[in-house]
Amino acid sequence: MIDYKVNGKEVTPTLNKFYHNKNTIGFDNFYNQVAQGKTSDAEMMLENSLYGLPQGSAMTTYGSQNTFQAAPAILDQKGYTTAAFHGGDVPSFWNRDSTYKSWGGYEYFFSSEYYKTKPSYSVGYGLKDKIFFKDSANYLQQLPQPFYAKLITLTNHYPYELDKQNIDFPATKTGDKTVDPYVQTAHYLDEAFAEFMQYLKKTGLMDNSMIVLYGDHYGISNNHRPAIAQLLHKKTITSYDLAQFQKVPFMIYSKGGLKGGINHTYGGEIDVLPTLLHLLGDNNNNTIQFGTDLLSKQHDQRVAFRNGDFVTPKYTKVGSTVYLTKTGKKITPTTSQQKEINSIQNHITTELSLSDRVIYGDLLRFYTPKGFKPVDSKDFTYKYTNALDNLKKSQKEKPTSIEAENSGKSTMNLYKTDAPD
Repeated sequence: MIDYKVNGKEVTPTLNKFYHNKNTIGFDNFYNQVAQGKTSDAEMMLENSLYGLPQGSAMTTYGSQNTFQAAPAILDQKGYTTAAFHGGDVPSFWNRDSTYKSWGGYEYFFSSEYYKTKPSYSVGYGLKDKIFFKDSANYLQQLPQPFYAKLITLTNHYPYELDKQNIDFPATKTGDKTVDPYVQTAHYLDEAFAEFMQYLKKTGLMDNSMIVLYGDHYGISNNHRPAIAQLLHKKTITSYDLAQFQKVPFMIYSKGGLKGGINHTYGGEIDVLPTLLHLLGDNNNNTIQFGTDLLSKQHDQRVAFRNGDFVTPKYTKVGSTVYLTKTGKKITPTTSQQKEINSIQNHITTELSLSDRVIYGDLLRFYTPKGFKPVDSKDFTYKYTNALDNLKKSQKEKPTSIEAENSGKSTMNLYKTDAPD
């Protein structure tokens, strides 16, 4: 949806400005690499630089029992407060309540039980984004700084439902009931993000934070090709097009800390952790990572899809068919091209297989990186009363939160929303 217009009107004007901001690096060749685990696969890659599994969800099957050296643990051990926010289903959805502890973990998991609920507050998979962001800000202001926080939104998610009082953007007119409201929920998310950004500016968080935005998986499935073709003014949708539709937004913002611009490097979700750790100054991290730093000259631009297909700046391979990435032209590879493609395929297959071995065999239990303290999931609790008590206690012990900086007073009067709910 970035820079996409309907009847001359931008679907996501706030995200577009953020993407093109002088302090934002926006990646326009960044791909989701999920399989059946969808959102959970994306979380596994972003937090661990390990791939999801070929079938099922690694978080669901192995999240409770395996050893991990994940972003929350790495940053927690460097003095960050760590928190995840999700206003959707029960905490056990995708096994988050257990996996987050194993990742060592999020100190706080603000799940659905931490949010006020009314029938009108939720749609589709959970809390509407405007309500979610506002209620999350109440907890965010209490986190001792520095903090590492992840907020997962839900409204711009299949089945793309939104009540009339929250719709202020025209649906597209393909006749496909799944595709047409997509722009409406995307626009609603954009408005919610705008409100959240205003709060971050007013509290000063915008000035001293690195803000990362990512799309976790594709929006519209392959079952809606005719409608997609209409919207993109194409006669047909090819396998090459479907591979390119796996691109998702990825942006990193830091005021004064980054020279922004559109980065054309090819990469995917597996590359996020090494990129962020580098930007946070953790250059000598010894954890097992299958991605590489998107901002490094040594970055590997071979992007693996979970089924073994791949995209590189030169080739896009879908099944047994090869396309030139720049033009979308289907080719019959020459001998030298085939040799090149075989080499890429061998690398992709090996990388996916090695990542699977790490997860299936719980191999990280045999390796502790230098300077890393092994995680004990028993150290964490996400019970509502315990967590709130811990939050109050941590604020007293480390009075560096936004609320503490505001003489112990809430900053929620600075949060403005036009949500009619």
